[in-house]
Amino acid sequence: MSLPPHDDRPPRRAAARVVDLVKTYGTGDAKVRALAGVTLDLYEGEFTAIMGPSGSGKSTLMHCCAALDQPSRGEVYVGDLNVAKLKDKALTTLRRDRIGFVFQSFNLVPTLTAEENILLPLRIARRKPDPEWYDAVLEAVAIKDRLTHRPNELSGGQQQRVAVARALASRPAIVFADEPTGNLDSTSGAEVLTLLKKTADEFGQTIVMVTHDPVAASYTDRVVFLADGLVVDEMRSPTRESVLERMAGMEPVAQPVGA
Repeated sequence: MSLPPHDDRPPRRAAARVVDLVKTYGTGDAKVRALAGVTLDLYEGEFTAIMGPSGSGKSTLMHCCAALDQPSRGEVYVGDLNVAKLKDKALTTLRRDRIGFVFQSFNLVPTLTAEENILLPLRIARRKPDPEWYDAVLEAVAIKDRLTHRPNELSGGQQQRVAVARALASRPAIVFADEPTGNLDSTSGAEVLTLLKKTADEFGQTIVMVTHDPVAASYTDRVVFLADGLVVDEMRSPTRESVLERMAGMEPVAQPVGA
């Protein structure tokens, strides 16, 4: 009788996880179930893409994970914190200190310089950036020579790199990115995706990205596929071609896939 091979790798830890997550909107005939019982782990130090057809629940899932929306049922954890048990003040602290968010539309303050935009969340929290980490972030986003420029003086790709730096500056446990390349040309989009991949690989940053783009998904470590409010599949080491093939043949299944 042979023994199974021993795996010396440490167990993966979840930066965030959801358990039997259900989210409904509306009532009566207008009731819509956006999430139908999702159980999923989002692992530390990984770059994960959430994909699925329009209406599959991917944005709702991300908003619930980021404590921007409350589920109708189920549990959401960021690290070991059960988000549902947090009061308003603790929720605000969680969003400010442990969660970063990168929006498709950049969401920069037009009257502030790039550096002022990057530091704004920390200043609101009355915190100073860690000098070594802040310098590493600026080096990673390659924006040091544009720190005194306002958003209208930056290209779309530069604005998104400022937005990524803003999300990273507080060294959050997890960064959520909502279609971060949706408003960018292919060259600028590739720059931002390379940056996100670099922060996961070199800094151990956990990044979760909602996208519909197979090219964007190919930069990630793992793709989670949603359909009809359920996790129906996942893929590691994705390529553009493998993601396209999976999306083309996607059909919902009755049982959610675990992490």
